[in-house]
Amino acid sequence: MQKREIYKKASKRLVALVICLGVLLIIFLSSYQLNKKIINIVHPSIWSRQQAQNFVLTKENTASNIDPNFKLAAPDLWIWDTWPLTKRDGSVATVNGYKVIFALTAPRSVDWDKRHDVARISCFYSEDGKHWTYKGPAYNPEDALGSRQWAGSAMLDDNGKVQFFYTATGRKGEAVITSEQRLAKTTFDISADKNGVHLSNWSKHQVILEPDGVYYQTMQQAKGPIIYSFRDPCFFEDPKTGKEYLLFEGNKGGDDQRLKPENIGDELFRKTHIIPPEAENFNGNIGIAAAEDKDLTKFKLLTPLLEAAGVNQQLERPHVVIKGNQYYLFTISHRFTYAPGLNGPDGLYGFVGDSLRSNYKPLNGNGLVITNPANDPYQTYSWYVMPGGSVLSFINEYHVNGQLRYGGTFAPTLQISLTGDKSKITEELAEGVVTSSH
Repeated sequence: MQKREIYKKASKRLVALVICLGVLLIIFLSSYQLNKKIINIVHPSIWSRQQAQNFVLTKENTASNIDPNFKLAAPDLWIWDTWPLTKRDGSVATVNGYKVIFALTAPRSVDWDKRHDVARISCFYSEDGKHWTYKGPAYNPEDALGSRQWAGSAMLDDNGKVQFFYTATGRKGEAVITSEQRLAKTTFDISADKNGVHLSNWSKHQVILEPDGVYYQTMQQAKGPIIYSFRDPCFFEDPKTGKEYLLFEGNKGGDDQRLKPENIGDELFRKTHIIPPEAENFNGNIGIAAAEDKDLTKFKLLTPLLEAAGVNQQLERPHVVIKGNQYYLFTISHRFTYAPGLNGPDGLYGFVGDSLRSNYKPLNGNGLVITNPANDPYQTYSWYVMPGGSVLSFINEYHVNGQLRYGGTFAPTLQISLTGDKSKITEELAEGVVTSSH
């Protein structure tokens, strides 16, 4: 009997101990998950209405008028958004001595205003980074996703394979063209010899990200006169952490689009600044997603890097350049995408912070880095900053003797300097020059 009583008491103690351990485990896991959520809640930097003011064209931020006698890089094609093949660290890659760039293209037989409806991504290569040879499409258009493909990025990985990210816009075979946007990728081999650059062995194209409707607006949530954004994936490896990301253009998700005080400005500015109610529909952001596998096929959406709610609808083609210990976040935008009550130019805009996830401040006070001359405000667009400060763009819409002309080819490359929170144009190079990163 004594042994039974001992066993019974021991059993009760064991059960009590297990229950206590279970309770402690639940508390620990709950605390861990809470801390994990807190860690993951990172608020985006804000580009406010107060900051997006007082845009003045100066010699430091204004490109020269283009020479109308420019040469067409591909006489049968419209060329616009352009980006280089890069290494994992963002520097310009070479393939057996050749530099490689990719660009959105469409046949010149298509109306200029309709080119986005039939866009494909083409490949060009050059031995000197100045004179470019048209290779052809970067992929078989029949294999690509979407009814057309918009801008992205291309990274040459450590195995010599190109990780190729792009925007799959619309759906194949759609009866009515749509603006649906998804982020997609393929990979392929690249080689070069005396006959030029060769692409081969494409992987199956796959969608890797779609908007969640929480951080990033879906097509169904979009309001206002300008299409929503979920496009322009740009690969970035953070040298401080070794973690890999995609940056992209987005819009603020969710049904509540009311502006917060920080979207407007400081208390004194808010007292006198009038905000048209439709400004809430202009809610661009710079999105970011973290890679979750080595193959770069699985990504997790994170809170945006930068928010421009009430300021601008489109923060296109975001990318990061690191100089010293500072992170320079660049994006491009149009005059017509500014929210009502604001008036900014077509331009390259930049922000600076101490890390990828920092409180970014607009360069030069309001963010403007490069714009066009006042007498031809739309002559170039889609600026892309490379390490070392050289900037690609394309010739857009310009005038000759008062007559509107369309460019559709590489614009003169600009060189900019970056010092703290200031930038300035320092040099103008020939059309389409890609310099070695330094």
